[in-house]
Amino acid sequence: MFAFVLRRLAVAIPTLLLLIVFSFTLMHLAPGGPFTGERALPPQVLANLEARYGLNDPLWLQIWNYLVGIVVHFDFGPSFVYPDRTVNQLIAAGFPVTLTYGALSFAAAVIFGVSLGVVAAIRHNSWTDYLAVGVSIGAQVLPNFVMAPLLVLVFTLWYGLLPGGGWSFNDPSFWIMPVIALATSYMASIARITRSSMLEVLGSNHIRTARAKGMPERRVILRHALKPAMLPVISYLGPVFVSMITGSVVIDIYFSTGGIGKAFVDSALNRDYAVMMGVTILVGALTILFNLLVDVLYAWIDPKIRY
Repeated sequence: MFAFVLRRLAVAIPTLLLLIVFSFTLMHLAPGGPFTGERALPPQVLANLEARYGLNDPLWLQIWNYLVGIVVHFDFGPSFVYPDRTVNQLIAAGFPVTLTYGALSFAAAVIFGVSLGVVAAIRHNSWTDYLAVGVSIGAQVLPNFVMAPLLVLVFTLWYGLLPGGGWSFNDPSFWIMPVIALATSYMASIARITRSSMLEVLGSNHIRTARAKGMPERRVILRHALKPAMLPVISYLGPVFVSMITGSVVIDIYFSTGGIGKAFVDSALNRDYAVMMGVTILVGALTILFNLLVDVLYAWIDPKIRY
């Protein structure tokens, strides 16, 4: 298993470096810049600003200096729009918030989605199955940009039960609506994948053999059916977690949580290269990390994959 992880890391590190180079190049090749807006700056002022941030250097030199700053000092540089703050400070302020409600949403989506899918598969073609499928379809058609304003309308404006915005690590009432809004549609997808995979496994030969030997149904489900049925679900969970982080833009806007989603959108609109690159690298590293974890879980569940 250790050699398997090393092989995956040997692929992950060059992938992240290529992501940095391509992202940096594409951002700087796009027309405009962080200091060009509706009101044009005098040429001398613009030249001084570009020299201050190294934007007048050749592109290859800018990429090299950026990579050295990250690898040696773990420094993503200063923000072009907020000169008194660095990219590290902006990420350090917003990422814990995004990670908190993203992890809670991920856990809720997995727990409820897998449970719903397993129950629906076990009670196939019963009222429980129809109810689970109906709940999944209903949740699927309510993405986070629909759920978020509905939750604010009902629980804040109508009944005044929950705060409609802001964030506090010490008050769980601020967590509830962001978690529900972010987890709902993913929970539905997980439930549907789990149900389909579980039905396929329950119809396989080894399950029929276990039942023919008189093994209790609970043991058949937990020991012989659940583990192979989780393979398609696990392959979906890696991108889901990263999607919950990158999809936090809607949550940040509707609930004013202060996460990195809104900072990323603002940096794109303001052409703040440093913040865009910092968030892009963070998301890319998370994507590679969770794909690595998915590969390891796959190899643990099915040893044939290691070879």
